[in-house]
Amino acid sequence: MKTYPLTENDYALIDEAKRKITNLYEDDRHHVGAALKTKSGKIVSAVHMEAYIGRVSVCAEAIAIGKAISNGERYFDTIVAVRHPYSDEKNRELKVVSPCGMCRELISDYSPDCFIVLEIGGELEKTKIAELIPLKYHRGS
Repeated sequence: MKTYPLTENDYALIDEAKRKITNLYEDDRHHVGAALKTKSGKIVSAVHMEAYIGRVSVCAEAIAIGKAISNGERYFDTIVAVRHPYSDEKNRELKVVSPCGMCRELISDYSPDCFIVLEIGGELEKTKIAELIPLKYHRGS
């Protein structure tokens, strides 16, 4: 997988995702925060929404994308998600997490050249969404 060096802006994006989930964390409601940098330079952040029926839950990345689009932003540069530990977990460290399969599809649909910040082997890395969803289905394929 091709990776790229993280920039100061990437670390600021991680910090924004951490701030968002730290401020809004709630057991069984919100434990993942995401931050999205648009091509115009705006930062949009959100938390995921947990539901008792799992398939009704909505990921933080999807909500951030929806917020950005709803505010007129159409092109995305970089996105990152951060997981907050549940209150009963001993390890209290916030961790950068990889987007789930559905979020990978969504990110790729709306911004096929978007960068993703994730942790690989204990190290923060940045890659393009296409690296995480090779051979993506396209209409007419």
